[in-house]
Amino acid sequence: MRRHCSLSLAALALLIAAAAVPAPGQAQGQPPRPAQPQPPVRGPQPSVPAPQQQQVAPKPYKPIAVREPAAVSDPSFEAFRKQLADIAARKDRAALARLVVAQGFFWQGEKGDRADKRKPGIDNLAAAISLAAKDGSGWEALAGFASEPTGMPFPQRTGVICAPAEPDFDAKELDDLAKATGTEESDWGYPIQPNLEVRAAPQPNAPVIEKLGLHFVWVVQDESAANLPAPMLRVVTPSGKTGFVPVEALSPLGNDQICYLKDGSGWKIAGFIGDDQ
Repeated sequence: MRRHCSLSLAALALLIAAAAVPAPGQAQGQPPRPAQPQPPVRGPQPSVPAPQQQQVAPKPYKPIAVREPAAVSDPSFEAFRKQLADIAARKDRAALARLVVAQGFFWQGEKGDRADKRKPGIDNLAAAISLAAKDGSGWEALAGFASEPTGMPFPQRTGVICAPAEPDFDAKELDDLAKATGTEESDWGYPIQPNLEVRAAPQPNAPVIEKLGLHFVWVVQDESAANLPAPMLRVVTPSGKTGFVPVEALSPLGNDQICYLKDGSGWKIAGFIGDDQ
């Protein structure tokens, strides 16, 4: 469950970066599927708001439901994703190139289409996801995208879908929630699965103080939690309590997306939404 938008969860992006955890979502988003690699959080893609200089006092709030998008119904898409995951595991650039459109690849970043139209699609994709990174993070990001079964139409291009798909929620309700709590939309994330346990302290064995459903959760800046062996996020629950959850258990608003199209030869990677990692 992830949303493509210009906002991102600054606290989550900060902690993921500090812990050297490839994001998902998100995928950031999550994109997520805790045991699988996650697509990168849209860190500064297109922008990460600066952390608030003064924290807002925690208070109770009305939960805004988030509904997970459906998986792409075409069985051939699942087969394609398995093929893509195998390529990512083998770090086979030549095989990947055959699954990327040769011409017309788009790269939608903060300032418009960043794709170099003089270069083949594989070169633009490699730049977008940092495929040449020595730490292998680009291939890990690709594996994360391959693990994502959801997809949504890309309105600007007929026949193109982008993954991961946006979650379903009421945007006005979220806007009203942010105003009511004195926060920004970038201060909110959502669990990747229901019944998420919130713990009293930033340790995985600390007492559970509350469980979260599939709704938006207020995330509070707490850099100290990034230095823990198991990085955690400080959150405010709907009852107004503060506690901690694993960093990988929440998805931010906004994740990078890989976009696909299906032609006579099968599925191809047609573009990327986000800025380079």
